[in-house]
Amino acid sequence: EQEGAAERRTCARVLGAELVRDMVLVDQSPIGRTPRSNPVTYTKAFDPIRELFASTPEADRRGYTPGHFSFNIAGGRCEACQGDGTVTVEMQFLADVELVCEECRGTRYKPSILDVRYKGLNIHEVLQLTIREALAFFSASPKVVSRLRPLAEVGLGYLRLGQSATTLSGGEAQRVKLASYLTQSSNEGVLYIFDEPTTGLHFDDIAKLLDAFDRLIQSGSSLLVIEHNLEVIRHADWIIDLGPEGGDGGGQVVAAGTPEMVADCARSHTGRFLRQAVR
Repeated sequence: EQEGAAERRTCARVLGAELVRDMVLVDQSPIGRTPRSNPVTYTKAFDPIRELFASTPEADRRGYTPGHFSFNIAGGRCEACQGDGTVTVEMQFLADVELVCEECRGTRYKPSILDVRYKGLNIHEVLQLTIREALAFFSASPKVVSRLRPLAEVGLGYLRLGQSATTLSGGEAQRVKLASYLTQSSNEGVLYIFDEPTTGLHFDDIAKLLDAFDRLIQSGSSLLVIEHNLEVIRHADWIIDLGPEGGDGGGQVVAAGTPEMVADCARSHTGRFLRQAVR
């Protein structure tokens, strides 16, 4: 409770809490705050990719392990930029300037590591592939495909594997998180909370998002989605409509039930728009 907060409001009872073993807020905060965080490190797809490079004859001859193909630890990364690919020049009276590392020319790796190739590409070139391109490139590797496919399924097939987390929008970061949860075999007892997940999405991407929601539910989880998009609201199993107005004029439960039940509520503004959508 915050100091000076208004009078606490408590509910009469809580039902079903024993069915929830974990609660996860899937918001639009960054998946990482450094250039070394990217979609494949977050979803763990980079682990089997590095294993594939370490299994090549050239890597075996040189004694390279999967760790040599990581830009997060010493061994194969460029030490001049410590695997960032860029260096920051501090300016005394101006904003700091970020420049491409002169040692590795932005590749993040030592030249000897870039000599190792898998199916004709080195590790830097692989990280420049988009998710869609990588799915075709690694089609014979189920471990890689199983971790990359969810990214494409939530509409992120255009992202590059090594795209810095600092360049992702809030919506993209949220969907990367969603994709990582889709790779889990079981989400039994997990309650996922999404806040306005359709913000800025094209209607085709909204359809992909709803498919991903269905997959999470099928894996045993429950979803609580805060949303104003009518297509998402119509897709819900149960709606809790707060109102009757926004801001100070709201905060009360106006209607609760299936989309059809809320559509029949005369007091609900949401119900008024739902009527044509559900019929």
